[in-house]
Amino acid sequence: MARWQDVVDSEPEFATAVRALFDARRHKTIATLRKDGSPRISGIECEFRDGEVVFGSMTGARKVDDLRRDSRLALHSPSVDPPDGPDPTVWLGDAKLSGRAVDITPTGSDSFAYRIDINEVVLTKVGGMDHLVVQLWRPGAPLKTMRNYN
Repeated sequence: MARWQDVVDSEPEFATAVRALFDARRHKTIATLRKDGSPRISGIECEFRDGEVVFGSMTGARKVDDLRRDSRLALHSPSVDPPDGPDPTVWLGDAKLSGRAVDITPTGSDSFAYRIDINEVVLTKVGGMDHLVVQLWRPGAPLKTMRNYN
């Protein structure tokens, strides 16, 4: 597992592109696992702070119950429509990260706070009229770039 700062330190240009996508809009999407193992998708806000990705939740939220049972999660950047026009490569793409939620709730708080221990960061964008470019970062491994053609 890694902190966001590990991504920044190992691949600064990649980290900048990923963070720009997460910062493009306020609301992100988080996936957690329900009691029966099926996915739950929820809206969430997160923040990059002090080398960490952090988020909060209100008491009683189902995602809190999910994370208490199984801390695994996936976080997706806001969806930003590609601009109109003939060049699809101007779309900045979308970003995802996955890992585990670590409870950092201060004692006595009436809401919850978490940081994410990251095990994977993915950036997907259009590479041309005929392919997508997918970049994958994992702790301790070099940045991997894949091209998926039609």
